[in-house]
Amino acid sequence: MSYPLPLRKRLVTALTGLSLSVVIAASACAKTDFPADQVDQFVKRMEQHGFSAAETRQLIAQAEHKQAIIDAISRPAEGVLHWHKYRQIFLKPARIEAGAEFWEQHADTLHKAEQQFGVPAEYIVAIIGVETRFGRFTGKWRVIDALTTLGFSYPKRGKFFTSELEHYMLMTREQKLDPLALKGSYAGAMGLGQFISSSYRNFAIDFDGDEIADLWNIDDAIGSIANYFVEHRWQPNQPVAFPAVATKPIAEDQLSLHGKPAISWQQLQQQGIRLQQGEIAATEPVALLEFNQENHSEYWVPLNNFYVITRYNHSKLYAMAVHQLAQAIKAEYNP
Repeated sequence: MSYPLPLRKRLVTALTGLSLSVVIAASACAKTDFPADQVDQFVKRMEQHGFSAAETRQLIAQAEHKQAIIDAISRPAEGVLHWHKYRQIFLKPARIEAGAEFWEQHADTLHKAEQQFGVPAEYIVAIIGVETRFGRFTGKWRVIDALTTLGFSYPKRGKFFTSELEHYMLMTREQKLDPLALKGSYAGAMGLGQFISSSYRNFAIDFDGDEIADLWNIDDAIGSIANYFVEHRWQPNQPVAFPAVATKPIAEDQLSLHGKPAISWQQLQQQGIRLQQGEIAATEPVALLEFNQENHSEYWVPLNNFYVITRYNHSKLYAMAVHQLAQAIKAEYNP
């Protein structure tokens, strides 16, 4: 199995010490295909961070609007697939076997992360497996194209993506990276763990001791994912979710959308929910989730750690895929 070269070797500009304005010889009147009023507002926003109007405009002028990015974000798998189809994408034997291989190859770093952060190795491996197939596919889109396209040409989430573009410019300046060179997902997520720019700045860490938080570096990606979970209140040595059955008809208002614990297990039991396996303390906050199989529904009782996974991606399908892939990889791995 091969992995991307470390970020430092691929992307750090040879012109360290020169400002972006010198590197790109920016022009204040640079032409852009994006709405002029939105670009003007963004330019003023970046001036507050010390970016000149010229360098911001020139950077945006070198970005390209990509309709394919808007098409992709408009139909994410989490929004169009039922669970039984979505699950098939990630729980294939080949991905499970690749996860066990990845764990074996990076066992020392994963053990270190477990010890330091309390996040089980199988969940770190599963995140990398779901996001990038263990580093094989970290994204084909230039991040600058993704963030400008979605920030200026996708009104539904324009505010969010212009904020991410702001973080991206700050991140590349802080890390001394070429903002035109980085590639990621259609939503601008980067590295083995697919961090968006704000998450990169807030949660990425140096885990191999070279003083650079490089999410294309496997060690740093492992440490950063574990750190992300802890920062979102992962509880060490606690379960994630349990399969359940309903002994009474389930009302719509009993079901959670994303799995945020909002009712005690005792209360959920009183509504006719029983676990197929495991135990939960009566006062433990839980939720109830429904997943559509081809010919029936299945129910799960998620706890806090399941909800933490949804902080990575808000879809309950995503979080359940991570959970089940983690358990399958753990069963496959033989140290």
